[in-house]
Amino acid sequence: MNSESHTTIQFTKMHGAGNDYVFIDGRNSSLNWSSLAISISDRHFGVGSDGLIVAFDSDDADIRMQMYNLDGSEGKMCGNGIRCFVSFGVSIGLLEKDSASFSVKTASGILEVTPIWENDEMVAASVNMGQPKFLSSEVPFILEGYQSLEDYNLEIDDQHLSVSAVSMGNPHVVSILETPIDEFDLANIGPKIENHSMFPEQVNFEITNIVSRELICLRVWERGSGQTLACGSGACAAAVISIKKGLVNNKVTVQLPGGNLEIHWEEGSPVYMKGPISTVFEGSYNLN
Repeated sequence: MNSESHTTIQFTKMHGAGNDYVFIDGRNSSLNWSSLAISISDRHFGVGSDGLIVAFDSDDADIRMQMYNLDGSEGKMCGNGIRCFVSFGVSIGLLEKDSASFSVKTASGILEVTPIWENDEMVAASVNMGQPKFLSSEVPFILEGYQSLEDYNLEIDDQHLSVSAVSMGNPHVVSILETPIDEFDLANIGPKIENHSMFPEQVNFEITNIVSRELICLRVWERGSGQTLACGSGACAAAVISIKKGLVNNKVTVQLPGGNLEIHWEEGSPVYMKGPISTVFEGSYNLN
């Protein structure tokens, strides 16, 4: 589509466990994607979403994914978005339907996505999310004398939170709570941690309850988007920290407000995430 001769752009709205995005075919388009993300993500005046994901051709992968948060900032990766993105890529003919798996280029590297089909419909996918990274330069975080953050006492508004940091292609800090996560003031504390001076690229913040060896509950404050119903990389981060601390099994279900994700991690290996894919609707968006 030539953006200079059209006033509308075609889109598909999809979600993975309630983490919803607007998907657009970016080939042959030259739009200000950051500005579009802000307007199209608005839940009152736009389509309404946690952000925008744009599809492009790739020279070194099957497809390239470019994602933007609802505040217009560019994100490096989205675990729920990448599952839906592969389904979107098949629907627009950029990916071959009969492929066993797809390589997706993201701002944090190339990831492999394996689709799960039912009755000729892609209903879920498994994603190789790569290996978690813990070093200060990898997350990143800045704290003198610390090469990694594990059970660090972070003080916010006279609250003392025990936090651990990990990168899943984007930065995360996880706090495992004894008190119910539903009682935690995430709307107030979330943005303060997101923008803490310790995190030069901001950070995603996850609060977790350990329910059993097979199940954890999670709420997420996503940098650039705020509270979301699910976060794939956040679920991976929380599972990795919980597994690393020996609190859960190597395969664990993460229960989020929007649905469940299955995370599998063996230390020294990549993290695998499995979760649902759902198309909400397709439409045209007025660019004026």
